[in-house]
Amino acid sequence: MNLDDWRSRINDLDDQILDLLNQRAEAALQIGDLKRRQAVPPYAPEREADIVRRLIEQNPGPLAADAVAAVWREILSGCRALEAVLTVAYLGPQATFTHQAALQHFGATATYRPARSIVEVFDDVERGRVDFGVVPVENSTEGAVNVTLDRLIVSDALICGELKLEITQHLLSRARELGEVKRVVSHPQALAQCRGWLAEHLGDVDTEETLSTAAAAELAAADATVAAIASELAARLYNVPLLRARIEDNPQNSTRFLVVGRRPVGPTGRDKTSILFAMKNVPGALYRILEPLARDGINLTKIESRPAKQSPWEYVIFVDLEGHRETQQISAVLREVGERTLFLKILGSYPAA
Repeated sequence: MNLDDWRSRINDLDDQILDLLNQRAEAALQIGDLKRRQAVPPYAPEREADIVRRLIEQNPGPLAADAVAAVWREILSGCRALEAVLTVAYLGPQATFTHQAALQHFGATATYRPARSIVEVFDDVERGRVDFGVVPVENSTEGAVNVTLDRLIVSDALICGELKLEITQHLLSRARELGEVKRVVSHPQALAQCRGWLAEHLGDVDTEETLSTAAAAELAAADATVAAIASELAARLYNVPLLRARIEDNPQNSTRFLVVGRRPVGPTGRDKTSILFAMKNVPGALYRILEPLARDGINLTKIESRPAKQSPWEYVIFVDLEGHRETQQISAVLREVGERTLFLKILGSYPAA
């Protein structure tokens, strides 16, 4: 077969795919009608996670697993929008990494609302102004995002999902060469993540902190002597060329984000549960609380302490564990943990990233 033959084959396959996508969309419309009659929420995170996981597991290739996941996220997003359009708050402005994480999780058809702070994201969710919120909770190099942890202590919002985003920093500028750059601007964390690269390649150039990487990209769009450290998404949205790609000092840098909402999420078979608790300040208290988890072979994926704001020198402990609160094993062990704490709060069970 020659090139024209293969292109004709691709056209035929595209026609078949389009027809199947519209058949799927029609099925989604019928499901949406049934959900409305039964007062069932249009978005089922556990169902979407199960669909993507099942397809990845049975994918024979050559399409990579990440590509399958990305394609189906948009298919799910488009079909979901036929039932209802979700509103999602995120730590703004647009083109931040949190915005990128929200787009990756909910797809292009959701309606996105930038918030000025993490507290505002939680407030929008709690007051029903949006369906879901996306907030950062920890970075692989910088550690926990304390504002998010502190808000989880007092918030009624539930954790409905998580995702991990590789943080890649790029140098954006309308300058044609590095020698034309007179100022580098970005969020303090982004500047810190690229400190080594900047020292080697732009050691004599002044740096300036901005409120966000998106604000930096906006400055670079307006002035060809300014370079911004920001995401590829910021480059597209603000129409600023990539002068240098991937300038972060640590290529393993990633951030974990949480999706928060108002309704619990059902089990998928591969879930996490997040809890927090307070304990007496006595020897062995933490060991005694965690002992039932170890005894039942339940894996902990995170443990973090935060000061209790109302009680100086006392702490609240955050724990992420594998499993779903609705399963018999996790339900039973959490009851036992609760009996050994001053108080226990279940922050949510959700599909593992």
